[in-house]
Amino acid sequence: MSKKVIIGSRGSDLALWQAYRVKSQLEDLGCTVELEIIQTQGDKIQDLSFDKMEGKGFFTKEIEEALLNKKIDLAVHSHKDLETNAPRGLLVAAVSDREDPSELLLIRKEAVNSSKRFSMKEKAIVGTSSARRKSQLLAFRSDIEIKELRGNVPTRINKLREGDYDAIMLAKAGVTRLKIDLSEFHVVTLDPKEFIPAPAQGVLGLQIRENDTELFKLLQQMNDRSVQKRIYIERKVLNLLDGGCQLPLGVYCEEEYGIMKTWVSQAETWEGIPKRLYAENTSAEEIVELLKAKESKRVFISRELKSDSDFKRFLPKGYKLHDESLIEIVPVPFEETPESDWIFFSSSNAVSAFFENKPSYKDGTKFGVIGKATGKALAKYAQADYIGKGNTQKVAKRFVKALGKGSALFPVSDKSLRTIQKKLPKTQVTELIVYKTIQKLDFKLPESDVLVFTSPSNVEAFFNTENSISDQRVISIGETTRKELLKHNVNSVVPWQSYELAMLDMVLAN
Repeated sequence: MSKKVIIGSRGSDLALWQAYRVKSQLEDLGCTVELEIIQTQGDKIQDLSFDKMEGKGFFTKEIEEALLNKKIDLAVHSHKDLETNAPRGLLVAAVSDREDPSELLLIRKEAVNSSKRFSMKEKAIVGTSSARRKSQLLAFRSDIEIKELRGNVPTRINKLREGDYDAIMLAKAGVTRLKIDLSEFHVVTLDPKEFIPAPAQGVLGLQIRENDTELFKLLQQMNDRSVQKRIYIERKVLNLLDGGCQLPLGVYCEEEYGIMKTWVSQAETWEGIPKRLYAENTSAEEIVELLKAKESKRVFISRELKSDSDFKRFLPKGYKLHDESLIEIVPVPFEETPESDWIFFSSSNAVSAFFENKPSYKDGTKFGVIGKATGKALAKYAQADYIGKGNTQKVAKRFVKALGKGSALFPVSDKSLRTIQKKLPKTQVTELIVYKTIQKLDFKLPESDVLVFTSPSNVEAFFNTENSISDQRVISIGETTRKELLKHNVNSVVPWQSYELAMLDMVLAN
């Protein structure tokens, strides 16, 4: 096809990278392509945060006007910048594949504290002008100070370099596309299911005039329909809530085995604790209704939760919580620590019991854990060299590669199910009992709508009393706990990860 296409783009490094990528793709399809740089309101005004700027479309309005006036034929946008109600006469004809939608925290190395959430020191000064980022950051770390941060990606990174901030938050997609060297900073990548990104983050939107049918047909060869399907839900939620950059809203969708999974974080203002929601195969309209609903459920979890736990922090008002472990943890003293190349922990209890005994181990010993919660517990004492995610089969398979021909010590309980150890060569494994579990036999289940079990031992203790399960929703922390429940003919659901925020998402699920 022989066609001349004029692309309109902002002039930032990232915007130009995006425009040149699309230019290259169009040229591969036989087009002649020119590039027109257009300055937007968001580029001109650098001294105000987004929530203080009037209207919407800070980074798109002038480009859309050029498109309507036929000065350009195609606008290349970061899709998250586009208004959800397109100007009359324009449409998004195609979307790109999705770069990693995660958020990045860039932290000055002198401001790192690995024992704190997100590895930031106490009372860190964090730069961002996004209401969504502010809301979620303060929900997780109420001690930090938020300081406004504007400018393109290199400008913002330079402000961090100059010491104006202890840390800044950026979209990983932009940093990846620009191939920026971040070696001088401590970099934390935040799971998009935990710290929920902006709708359509990491996706390019290709916008044209509605009546340009020839260009529309051409762009279908570049359209990623799978991404289009997922971000439709994300942006429709934003549209129904009538939001823009000022709305503290994160929405993220992924499709797995035919199931569309959606995570949402929404707050009324950026100073408020956001409401979380997790839904499966649910329309945007239904998601918005669930966000507006004021439910009241009675929840039991078989763990004594700390005052700053994610489960407590994000549990909606109106919910009643009973948190109580059905087992007691009794440390087992040990005099010598068996020598090994690795020390691997499968629970937070094992971490605490092991290090409270003040063990001695050789320099260069590496540490492995299963699950993020165990990794967080380990961070108080040592840095994890391996954090296993997913089911035990996958964790064991990956750890075997990391272990190589080395040896591994497993600090365990007296009732360990040995889920990881059993999948490793016996000659490379040593076990050390560091705590015992004692069941509470006087536990009486309070009236509950949802039951959350956090270990096989808690399940066993539950059924060793007169307790029973009838019509409650049951959630198990992982596969081994689910299998223990199945022994008692109880079906349960397993969250996307084995830590509190994921378990809460299952409590709130539709």
